Amino acid sequence: MTQDSIEGPRSWHAALLTLLILSISFGSPLIIVVGLKPMQAALHVDRGVLSVVAALVWIGNGLGGILMGWLADRIGVRRTVMLGVTMMAAGLALSSLGTIWALLVGHGLLIGFLGNGAIYAPLIVHVSRWFDRRRGTAIALISSGQYVSGIIWPTVMQAGIDRYGWQATMLAYAVVVLALLPLLPLLHAAPEAKSSPLGPAAGLPGAGQAVLGMPPNVAMALICLASFLCCVPMALPASHLVALCGDVGIPAVQGAAMLSVMLACAFLSRQFWGAFADRFGGLRTIMTGSFFQMLAIGAFMLTRNEIGLFTIAGAFGLGFSGIIPSYSVAIRDLFPAKQASWRIPMVLFTAMSGMAAGSWFGGWLYDVYLSYTVAFGVGVLFNLGNLVVIVALVSRLARDPARRRSGLMRAKVGQGAALDPQRG
Repeated sequence: MTQDSIEGPRSWHAALLTLLILSISFGSPLIIVVGLKPMQAALHVDRGVLSVVAALVWIGNGLGGILMGWLADRIGVRRTVMLGVTMMAAGLALSSLGTIWALLVGHGLLIGFLGNGAIYAPLIVHVSRWFDRRRGTAIALISSGQYVSGIIWPTVMQAGIDRYGWQATMLAYAVVVLALLPLLPLLHAAPEAKSSPLGPAAGLPGAGQAVLGMPPNVAMALICLASFLCCVPMALPASHLVALCGDVGIPAVQGAAMLSVMLACAFLSRQFWGAFADRFGGLRTIMTGSFFQMLAIGAFMLTRNEIGLFTIAGAFGLGFSGIIPSYSVAIRDLFPAKQASWRIPMVLFTAMSGMAAGSWFGGWLYDVYLSYTVAFGVGVLFNLGNLVVIVALVSRLARDPARRRSGLMRAKVGQGAALDPQRG
């Protein structure tokens, strides 16, 4: 750790522990993704009904993060995450009762709002406070917990569902989640921010000052709108890929493997996007990743061939993986650090609301048209709307002299970090 940086070995210890926690916590909502078709058959409901259950997890996660981000600043991130782990396990146990109401309450309230809501956003804020030079890389790494989870758990869950049923699989995963509790004492408070090359001198505004030439909350609202628009299409493959495979005659085991391939590609590319964000900033990273996501979403309408779907799923994973972490980086780029505890959860809430909307309307449009083609077409339109908003924000970034100086400083710091092996 250098004198002008808060980063050091403990920073990376915090990031790796967070990665482990998220790799397990994000597995909880995957059971309903992998088991969508057998659950639909067992409960005798439309696919859209179960899509509401999946959507409530995203809404609960985002809304809970706002409250829990505030709570973590007051009681500490360790206690907040402990609450989330306990509630998540309780939600899985309740959902295993096998009724629609148990699934709605178990997933929406316990797994989403009180579970991942108390884990995801507070940990993102927590780790962002451990880093100033490589914040994008660190946030990309810990956010990859979602993809590590997707690589490991779908195939395991599919095997459990095939052999023991989805209810027993939920109970078993509750035990896996509770295994996190002994690790939580290792979560330590982040250090106070020191003077750094990316601090106020680099162009960050003080409280109440204009952001990108706009009132701060107007800029914040546009970023939130962009996060919603990009996450609607993002949710379609994430929530419906396994079911889509089953509809076109691809076995469920292959569908689960396809989901794992998609998330494995996302994990690998997310590290690239993190370095990209450190060099070029959060907004430019969102813009670039969103463009590639839009191409992949459109490609899902073009084939039902197994090899073609595997290829497109992998390409989608490569493109979309850097988008969500870059919103957190953008917030830290544009707003004072002390506002992170509510601004980051707020933008994550709108992003999760977009995931919820995409998950739900994908199932609803399937029930109407008995095909996912229309859903992917609508997803392309939402993605285009995201690009319009983000390009407008990036154009303001390019015209802001202070931001240009910040970008030059970011590039110099990134080069220095690469040349100095003692940093980080």
